[in-house]
Amino acid sequence: MATRVPFVLCAATTSPNHCLKYCVVAPSLPLPVSSSSLSRHFLSLSFSSSFSSSLGLLPLSKKEGVKRVGRRFGVVAMAESKSTVLVTGAGGRTVYKKLRERPNQYVARGLVRTDESKQNIGAADDVIVGDIRDAESIVPAIQGIDALIILTSAVPQIKPGFDPTKGQRPEFYFEDGAYPEQVDWIGQKNQIDVAKAAGVKHIVLVGSMGGTDLNHPLNSLGNGNILVWKRKAEQYLADSGIPYTIIRAGGLQDKDGGLRELLVGKDDELLQTETRTISRSDVAEVCIQALNFEEAKFKAFDLASKPEGAGSATKDFKALFSQITTRF
Repeated sequence: MATRVPFVLCAATTSPNHCLKYCVVAPSLPLPVSSSSLSRHFLSLSFSSSFSSSLGLLPLSKKEGVKRVGRRFGVVAMAESKSTVLVTGAGGRTVYKKLRERPNQYVARGLVRTDESKQNIGAADDVIVGDIRDAESIVPAIQGIDALIILTSAVPQIKPGFDPTKGQRPEFYFEDGAYPEQVDWIGQKNQIDVAKAAGVKHIVLVGSMGGTDLNHPLNSLGNGNILVWKRKAEQYLADSGIPYTIIRAGGLQDKDGGLRELLVGKDDELLQTETRTISRSDVAEVCIQALNFEEAKFKAFDLASKPEGAGSATKDFKALFSQITTRF
């Protein structure tokens, strides 16, 4: 979420020690930049009426980055800061790409496990290689960020020899070191611990629906109990004290986002309906929108969507998050 950086204001005749959280700008001194330059970049400057009236000032025009008010005061506006957001598991691209497309709001970072993954998403300088199973290796990526979006997940592999033309059912396995316990539990716990130590203000964690059912088919894949370990990490985050948003997505589809009505639920209730899938793009959008609303904090919810054309596409995310009452 973008935050406003305080601009600076003080009487020109006052000493720096008497400035009210603001720095001195003497009207008689040349400013480092021109008014026209400032007006192009800093259009959102404003005073609260109580603050400005207490100082005997007039409101600033939004079209003027610098304006002398009265005879003794000068104001310099400073640019609003942007939130620095780290996406782990950025090799999936969708969330990281959406953040990169909004440079006025976010400074995007990505964390991937291998140099190959970094190359696959463009080898940008803001993509860092690290291993979530090794807490020390992810410290550089997390230092200095405002928010963390966790997308990391163990991925089951199909055993060699599977031939769908023969009517076979695939068998799955997890690579050594990449079991759900190591990735979805230890890896996510490491991210939460490092983020907490670094003072991260908000963590968005993407999980999966189905975690209330120990016998869910996903748990049997490769004997990994993946939903069990995901749920354990979710509980750890909820108990961490860090503002969080836990999104348990339905079945992911590679379809365009922004076209469907989104549905939120709890305790896997949506799995009992016909609306239990959602596009990856819509999940990514909800992740990013969660950074912008207090209504999304300290919430955990299931997420799916209606079919395209059924209902109205969700645009009001504050209203969507306001529907949610469950903390876990």
